[in-house]
Amino acid sequence: MKALLVVAHGSRRPQSNQEVVELAKQLAEKLSHYSQVHAAFLELVEPTIPQQIERCYQAGAKQITLYPHFLAAGTHVVNDLPRIIEQATNEHPGLTIELLPHLGGFDGLAEYISKAL
Repeated sequence: MKALLVVAHGSRRPQSNQEVVELAKQLAEKLSHYSQVHAAFLELVEPTIPQQIERCYQAGAKQITLYPHFLAAGTHVVNDLPRIIEQATNEHPGLTIELLPHLGGFDGLAEYISKAL
């Protein structure tokens, strides 16, 4: 069983967090090969990334893909997410977690933006 977590920083502004939740819902509708798709947050709000990893694992996921909804490869993407992944895989036997490139690291982003302008 595979799960996808859309992970973001988390904001004091509830509408910003809701955008991430809505993105996860839209992806769940489009990506049938994931049995679970959830939003998770690094800081400030719940559910946290470790909480959602635990939720997915308890529901039977053995593979979790993390999509980091971050524009740049800052400290959270480069250090914090790999640390969370390492801790989770150490705590959950048989669990694999794949970290996708952050939003700003996707090929084609400049093309997408230029089409929108």
